[in-house]
Amino acid sequence: MSRSVLVTGVAGPFASLVARRLADLGEAAGIGKVVGIDTVLPSGDTGRLKFVRADIRTPVVGKVIAVEDIDTVVHLDVNPPPRGRTGGAKELNVIGTMQLLAACQRSATVKKFVLGSSSAVYGASPRDPAMFTESSLARGGVRSGFPKDIVEVESYVRGFARRRPEVIITILRAAQLLDTRVTTPMGTYFTSPVLPAAMGFDPRLQFTSLEDAVEILRLSILKDRPGTFNIAGDGVVLLSQAARRLGRPIIPLPPLGFATAARRVLRAAGSDISPDLHRLLTYGRVMDTAALRDIFGYELRNSSQETFEEFRRSVRPGIMAVVGGRS
Repeated sequence: MSRSVLVTGVAGPFASLVARRLADLGEAAGIGKVVGIDTVLPSGDTGRLKFVRADIRTPVVGKVIAVEDIDTVVHLDVNPPPRGRTGGAKELNVIGTMQLLAACQRSATVKKFVLGSSSAVYGASPRDPAMFTESSLARGGVRSGFPKDIVEVESYVRGFARRRPEVIITILRAAQLLDTRVTTPMGTYFTSPVLPAAMGFDPRLQFTSLEDAVEILRLSILKDRPGTFNIAGDGVVLLSQAARRLGRPIIPLPPLGFATAARRVLRAAGSDISPDLHRLLTYGRVMDTAALRDIFGYELRNSSQETFEEFRRSVRPGIMAVVGGRS
């Protein structure tokens, strides 16, 4: 049976890329139709993607699901605030998700719901475990901003799962995407002229490659993979290693007040930093991805080191770097 897929947030570069690739797969891959929804038209040619201009915070999304006979919903419209802006993000993330789930609750056709979540659900604090598993709870850093949003979003999705147990729910908690084709908080930070860092800390960072993220979403749609799964390339990259390979100078700042000081430094340099990134840049975060391999059935193609190196080559072509002991 071919799928009728709704993808939210398709004006964003990542959701747009996912939706277009799914649409291009077509009937041969079991996808009959892909409908993209957002308040703004995606840039470029939409190809086989059917775009509907609508706001998921309104009841219109329910009409779209009904008219298009949607059976699979892929919710990718949960994001940190855009660069230089903080207002409105919570309303879109939380209220938008609530309205979308209400529409799915009323629908008789929706059989699968895939949430593009984030590793930010674990927060970042000095009390964190060496590795977070899917059953781990946040120990700090989720009381405000995007981490708080994503915790609330996941709680609403779990509530929906209890009300509609027949619907297959897949939650994908991805580490920071790092690719020059999509704009992410970490990518913006790494392309800044200077890199503010908290004195006395060298956080462990993980990254998700664009190819892995898209393929896991594709499999979540075409296969039945209920559950919650961490997504991050194997291994870690230390912030000091990343700065050295990028050739960016680190500006050490006191940990107390780091968020405010880092933003001032980057704005003076013509860049910016996500208001929620400062804790990750202080304490780091590492996830266990065994469930993705053993239960979901996907072997990650790119390690965190390889994903970072591909990003580095894109922003600094021609500069050699050592990855995993090899040049």
